[in-house]
Amino acid sequence: MKKSLLLVSLLAVALVACNKPAETPASTPAVEAAPASAPASAPAAEAAPASAPAAEAAPAAASPAAEAAPAAASAAASK
Repeated sequence: MKKSLLLVSLLAVALVACNKPAETPASTPAVEAAPASAPASAPAAEAAPASAPAAEAAPAAASPAAEAAPAAASAAASK
């Protein structure tokens, strides 16, 4: 009985493994994209000022958490 369960489970694992698709080889266009990114650096520099307001908003969002940490520490110290 135990041998038949082992055989059935082994067969199930083998069937599942055979059903998986083969891995696709690395595509060569990804290598060709690297030289094309050098001329694209100029538009990226223009996009930097647009991201600056988002960077300023992030510390403001983190501010309440930064204020809560010292309050929690002082509450723990007073106990």
